[in-house]
Amino acid sequence: MITFAPGPSKVYDQLAQYLQDAFDQGIMSANHRSATFMNLYQETETLIKEKLHVPEDYKLLFTSCATENWEIIAQSIVESASFHIYSGSFGKKWLNFAQHLNAETASLKLDTETELDVASLEIGEKFDLIAITQNETSNATEVRNELIRQVGNKFPNKMIAVDTTSSMAGIELDFTAADIWYASVQKCFGLPAGLGLLILSPKAIEKCKNKGESGRYNSLSFMLENAANYQTHYTPNVLGVYLLKRSLEDRPEIQETDQMLRDRMRKLENTIAQSDKLMMLVQNTDTRSKTVMGISGKEVFIQEIKKAAEQHGMQMGSGYGPLKPTSFRIANFPAITDAEFEKLLSFLKEY
Repeated sequence: MITFAPGPSKVYDQLAQYLQDAFDQGIMSANHRSATFMNLYQETETLIKEKLHVPEDYKLLFTSCATENWEIIAQSIVESASFHIYSGSFGKKWLNFAQHLNAETASLKLDTETELDVASLEIGEKFDLIAITQNETSNATEVRNELIRQVGNKFPNKMIAVDTTSSMAGIELDFTAADIWYASVQKCFGLPAGLGLLILSPKAIEKCKNKGESGRYNSLSFMLENAANYQTHYTPNVLGVYLLKRSLEDRPEIQETDQMLRDRMRKLENTIAQSDKLMMLVQNTDTRSKTVMGISGKEVFIQEIKKAAEQHGMQMGSGYGPLKPTSFRIANFPAITDAEFEKLLSFLKEY
């Protein structure tokens, strides 16, 4: 069964060999204070910077998942309050979690068909961090790099934190446009769930030091103290880090992957546009995600096409939250092969 679910999603076909190599090399028993892990951490950070074009002075940290970073950012970075810009369920969850820790948290909800209007954006001085959900997995929308940079330029004294859970390692991100970036590996990285990434600029690290929050197992100050020696604050997913490193070694630089996914998405968009039965969940190409396609329809139709796809050996991703009954989602992630993607297109054209 080929899965097009947007997470956990299809893993790279080379994973079986990576796992065998990890076993043969003793990675699964490696101590996280050992030279083996410290070298692994350093090599993985170097590859992240090389392959994804992350600035050299940014720092890579490992967490349990992308959502753990909600707590880390709120407790260790935000001093007064955060302001959240979002359009869907995951952005709202980030907002709600931040509100649980700080009642002063506020937000702006975007319409899925309308781009963020930075020129008219007003954010009060009490908000020292702006949280942006760059790729909203639930409704297949995105905020373009250019708009994130515009937000940063308009509010230079505020931290910019960006959720790229379903886009990091899929599209080329402008890491210099924000201070905090996070993701999970079970989407565009093409790996099993269980590892989150948190990438910080020097400005974000300094902000953490100024706040001085400590005492929790995932206090950012504690994480950074360990990361200075390429260690982690708790026993990490060593296997996950190894798989990430091996996968990055075999991947091209991000501009090549970005172009491949954009080309694929255009083919998918054309297929849906020519169909009498299929309709894109997001009509505006400027707000439509490049890595997750949402397709909408009547509830009975959605059930029928998902069942038909399974009979052809393909699993579609269900809609999320309130969109579940009337939509399904297709992951446009790098681990999906060209042959698998062509099979999907053929099915959609013939259905």
